[in-house]
Amino acid sequence: MKLKFSLAFIGILAVLNVFAWQEIFILSSHNYVRVAVLDIGQGDSIFIETPSMRHILIDGGPDSKVLEKLQKFIPFWHRSLDVVVLTHPDADHVTGLLYALQKYRVGYIVWTGIVREGGNYQKWTELLSASEKKGTKVIKAQLNQKIVNGDVAIDILHPFEDLTGRIFGKQGNDTGIVSRLLFGKNSFLFTADISSNVEEQMIDKKIDMASDVLKIGHHGSKYSTSEAFLKAVNPKIAVISVGKKNPYGHPTSEVLQKLQNFGIKIFRTDQNGTIEMLSDGENIKIE
Repeated sequence: MKLKFSLAFIGILAVLNVFAWQEIFILSSHNYVRVAVLDIGQGDSIFIETPSMRHILIDGGPDSKVLEKLQKFIPFWHRSLDVVVLTHPDADHVTGLLYALQKYRVGYIVWTGIVREGGNYQKWTELLSASEKKGTKVIKAQLNQKIVNGDVAIDILHPFEDLTGRIFGKQGNDTGIVSRLLFGKNSFLFTADISSNVEEQMIDKKIDMASDVLKIGHHGSKYSTSEAFLKAVNPKIAVISVGKKNPYGHPTSEVLQKLQNFGIKIFRTDQNGTIEMLSDGENIKIE
């Protein structure tokens, strides 16, 4: 039995834990999905706009620059985001969200609930509490959850279990939320900073990861993007979110060579700026 609750703009359809903890969030107009990998330096921030004009932000990058980048897509008088996803609380993913949560009202926040040290993490949890008091719904992500808005679906593929309250110190990359956006015949895979260890586990679990666009894991680190993973995803386009002249050597020559060997078209924020993709469900156009 499905129960549907209508709010001012967003309804939630929740399938209880008898269905293996699966939760479906129904948000709720143009005829395309916009996916923009924002040029925010050495970090990750991805903006998604659905055909019904719902706004989703995955990570916020390393500083307040995300607010400037969002101005291109969100009118200055519009002060809300429908969904914010924090893949994992590393500084280059969470810091920009600290600014976003102070500027925008947020309908849902999706994150893993892991415990970390540091000021950014403390500020994040404080803002979570403040947002909840204003009506924001906080969801702890795990496999088989779904964000749904009309014909757009974002499947949560990782983590495999509830990580709430678990302590990971500074080793949180492999706790990151991996998600796959589906719209018509098109698909986008967002891999946070996961390493090849998680990639291998996802392959072993036979998780469907096939996607037209792959956001490369961990900014092109050599510890991510294995050949087996590329075969499983089989993308036509790879997008790398990376800062110019970063001290980590990202993206590494090893990853770039693998992508070239597979004939995958490469786009990089350090070279191309914000990478904006429009999907009509059949084709993907890069702006």
